[in-house]
Amino acid sequence: MTQKDTAAPSDRRRGSGVKLVYDLLRNQILDLDLPPGSIIDEIQLAERFGMSRTPIREALVRLAAEGLIDTLPNRSTMVSNIDFLNLHTFFDAITLMYRVSTRLAAQYHQPADLERIRAHQADFAAAVSAQDALAMISTNRDFHAAIAEAGRNPYYTALFSRLLDEGRRLLRLYYQSFNDRLPQEYSDEHEAIIAAIEARDLALCDRLARAHADQIVQQIQQFFARDMRQDLPL
Repeated sequence: MTQKDTAAPSDRRRGSGVKLVYDLLRNQILDLDLPPGSIIDEIQLAERFGMSRTPIREALVRLAAEGLIDTLPNRSTMVSNIDFLNLHTFFDAITLMYRVSTRLAAQYHQPADLERIRAHQADFAAAVSAQDALAMISTNRDFHAAIAEAGRNPYYTALFSRLLDEGRRLLRLYYQSFNDRLPQEYSDEHEAIIAAIEARDLALCDRLARAHADQIVQQIQQFFARDMRQDLPL
């Protein structure tokens, strides 16, 4: 047996441990079970999962790369805060990227791109039907990222993907504002966007993408106006 073969089972166990911790913490952060500012204790996590701190740290590195946690100067780790004071700048940026990415997809898409976009939309529709908020977040992200990829500008794709990732907790609040029962009309907006992309109608894509983004932003803002007066742990 080679050294590589000997090491493989241990590597697989560590890899599965990293994924277990990553998936659990990521879901708890996105679902706001771990509110912004919550301290994450490596020692407690290691004891909880019965594993060394190495896979715990690897999972935290992945979460930090996604902007979901921050490492403080004293080496402690906390769930990243949401910058509520500057949300308008985020909303401006992501609205622009909805419009740009959808227009470019209309201009440059190929048949295989439409197949991928439709597949992600089918997953999103299934998540909406199941009222599965975390699945809605991930499938919505994949849907819009696929549209950006169809536009064939890697710089825009990278920027939009970053904004989509940063906005996942806000999207959780968006679905929460509907009690996780997203109205069918908002799922159907995706279908209209796909049809406009397929028709290569750039102006319509721009209008639909802007309306789609504006509706999400306005719903989140209304949710804040209603619930920030309550004891919402944000």
